[in-house]
Amino acid sequence: MNHDRVHAREPSHHVDRWSVGVVESVGERDGHCVVTVRPVGEAESEGEADGDDGPVELVITFAVRDLFVSRLPTAEGESPVGERVWYRKRGG
Repeated sequence: MNHDRVHAREPSHHVDRWSVGVVESVGERDGHCVVTVRPVGEAESEGEADGDDGPVELVITFAVRDLFVSRLPTAEGESPVGERVWYRKRGG
């Protein structure tokens, strides 16, 4: 299975291929981790909500989940909901 990609820090490579979003939820489905991300456009990141983009579901491995969550600026055991991430859908 091809998995989506997610980073806790802004990527330094192929920057134009990555989208920015905010984690809405983290769950499990069919033995994989599912991270729901709300895309953040440039206007929204500057304080103006555009509201056009719906949530995106990213299917990743639990190892990737553990890695990206560990790199977020949250306390141990704190939820990643509300944190900014960079992501790519598979094939994107």
